[in-house]
Amino acid sequence: MPIHRLKEQPLPEHFLEMLLNLTTNRATGSLDASERQDVTSPFVDQPIGWVGAGTAADVDEAFRRARTAQREWAARDIADRVAVLARFHDLVYRERELLADIVQLETGKDRTAAFDEVLDVMNNARYYANTAERLLTTSIRAGAFPLITKTAEQRVPKGVVGQISPWNYPLALGVSDAVAALIAGNGVVAKPDWQTPFSNLISLHLLIQAGLPRDLFQIVTGSGEVVGGAIAAQCDYLMFTGSTKTGKLLGRTVGERLVGFSAELGGKNPMLIAPDADVDKHIDTIATACFSNSGQLCVSIERIYVPDALFDRFIAAFQRAAESITLGKGLNWDYEMGSLINQAQLDRVQAFVDDALAKGATVVTGGKARPDIGPFHFEPTILTGLGEGTDLAAQEVFGPVVYVQRVRDMDEAVKLANATSYGLNASVFGAPKTAWALAQRIESGSVTINDGYASTWASISTPLGGVKESGLARRHGPEGLTKYTEPKNISQQRIMPMRGPAQLPRRYYGTLLTTALNLGKKLRFLP
Repeated sequence: MPIHRLKEQPLPEHFLEMLLNLTTNRATGSLDASERQDVTSPFVDQPIGWVGAGTAADVDEAFRRARTAQREWAARDIADRVAVLARFHDLVYRERELLADIVQLETGKDRTAAFDEVLDVMNNARYYANTAERLLTTSIRAGAFPLITKTAEQRVPKGVVGQISPWNYPLALGVSDAVAALIAGNGVVAKPDWQTPFSNLISLHLLIQAGLPRDLFQIVTGSGEVVGGAIAAQCDYLMFTGSTKTGKLLGRTVGERLVGFSAELGGKNPMLIAPDADVDKHIDTIATACFSNSGQLCVSIERIYVPDALFDRFIAAFQRAAESITLGKGLNWDYEMGSLINQAQLDRVQAFVDDALAKGATVVTGGKARPDIGPFHFEPTILTGLGEGTDLAAQEVFGPVVYVQRVRDMDEAVKLANATSYGLNASVFGAPKTAWALAQRIESGSVTINDGYASTWASISTPLGGVKESGLARRHGPEGLTKYTEPKNISQQRIMPMRGPAQLPRRYYGTLLTTALNLGKKLRFLP
């Protein structure tokens, strides 16, 4: 692969081969061409390496190793586990440029978006290293009766967590969730998308350098149908990020086994521009919300509702902001928007635009591929005037395409924002009082005010996820860690039994207990 065209200093010799050996797939030397999948850089549409097509047997072996290692890992003091993840944070910081290089090579994204992934991994490692002992240490709770009952809540690891992560943020989504699972005392068996496996493998390399037991975190590369299905069939908890369609299939698999499931799924994220929004101040931020990472972002904005009185001024400013975005490729900071992931994604984005135009939409700017820049580049695209039955109105594009719609007032904007089966992220621009009032009316797992998504995503102490068909459970916040544990109630009865002294006549039991509970309510003494 002509890496020298992308950066003066190529990756270290045999570096990707070293990462490949971290997979649990059977020995790479024994694989023939039919058992390999090329990993291609979207910058040049040429392979940078390959990974093996994992089998169900590979997944079996991964779980065997992870379960053995997990028992010893779970027995360690929480402080020991925290120390490993704290060292991992420092290694990510040290290797931040290399990590960004690998992310860019695999995804074709711009360097700012690549560094967003590095920052996310550091943020998660920092937060859970700082909070794990408080969240996981056995806690004394209020017992059934003061003095008589002593009770505690213990947090027990689930066991081995399955993780299936996507190609659009392969470093962040490949390790940030795993960090929480590991620090909670679990093992992990992960399947990265095989278009972007090396971002996940470099994170495992750094975790091992930080002191993580070698077998605790297993990575099996391969197809979703084979490897992903086998992981869902064996894991003790499943973390999935991807499409709603696939999430439903995996949910049925783990549901039949009564295994917990956390999923961040699709979205059709709306933005509302209030009449008192400072458009000129925020227009570049609005463009970033729509076109960051070429729109290949689960929380990216794809539809914007603007009141009629503000519409023309907004469109003009938005067009200027979109057209000022520089497209490019390479391992550098010289451009603002990179490539789509592959030809299939390029064709998908173009099909959405073509369908909208055929049904009466107007292109404000963009609307076409840019092969002069790279094989899968596509212009930032703004559409208005969608016709009836346009695919773009309801389906997730996952590309740099957004439509803007006039509304009479903000009541109509809220109604349209909520008129979808999705509910992942939303954005409101306006004066704080107006925007906060609107945010509370929108049916979404997160609402970002005067920003697109970055502030909600980076506010890691608050749980984040989707409602409706955009997901269930949450990443980030205390729940992002405790979901990987089982709460255990341990209670000790002292002094006398719950039913009173042995000499207490049974006919007085009900009277005694109901009187005690009633007194506790009045005194606010019992939970």
